[in-house]
Amino acid sequence: MSILQTRQLVKEYQMGEVTVQALRGVDFVVEKGEFIAIMGPSGSGKSTLLHLLGGLDSPSDGEVTLAGKTLARLSDDDLTVIRRREIGFIFQFFNLLPTLTAAENVALPLLIDGQKLEQFSAKVDELLDLVDLAERRDHRPHQLSGGQQQRVAIARALVTDPAIILADEPTGNLDSASGEEILKVLRRACDEKKQTIIMVTHDSNAAKFADRVVRLKDGMIDE
Repeated sequence: MSILQTRQLVKEYQMGEVTVQALRGVDFVVEKGEFIAIMGPSGSGKSTLLHLLGGLDSPSDGEVTLAGKTLARLSDDDLTVIRRREIGFIFQFFNLLPTLTAAENVALPLLIDGQKLEQFSAKVDELLDLVDLAERRDHRPHQLSGGQQQRVAIARALVTDPAIILADEPTGNLDSASGEEILKVLRRACDEKKQTIIMVTHDSNAAKFADRVVRLKDGMIDE
């Protein structure tokens, strides 16, 4: 069953008098529970595509359909709710709040969504266990290594049971050993929780953890 689909996705930017085509008619389908790596040279449109998939930017033409909803047809308020509940984001820089503990950072999306956190303490603990940080639940980011901070960020992305997780170079700010641990955690989330993951990476070793690799070149799918 497909969870995400793009149809003839086009994104153009105006740079002075020049029109730059970042994406030129991208069509692809993501099945529920798939782990996809998006690869391609710098400037191929990888990050642009991820931003469109996450509703962080709007296409110039074409459409993105997530969990049966076409993003371009949603109001700003509805799109905000979709981003909050249906999409988990993992960035290269961990974006944890320094004053919060690991458990509080994981729970943050629920708090923003107006949920009562005491109802979700077992779920937060389960996710910290999934990313092997149960014993660090009360540590703040400055007490954690880079790899541990990224594992907190993964647990945070999972906490709303999103339709998809979008990971933008999630190992790009880590040494190779920590990066491999992050990829194992993502693979585990896919295998054990049937989580759909789309990861942008330039690292062919990272791509080996995915079920499928989509290659972009000059704004189009190359293979």
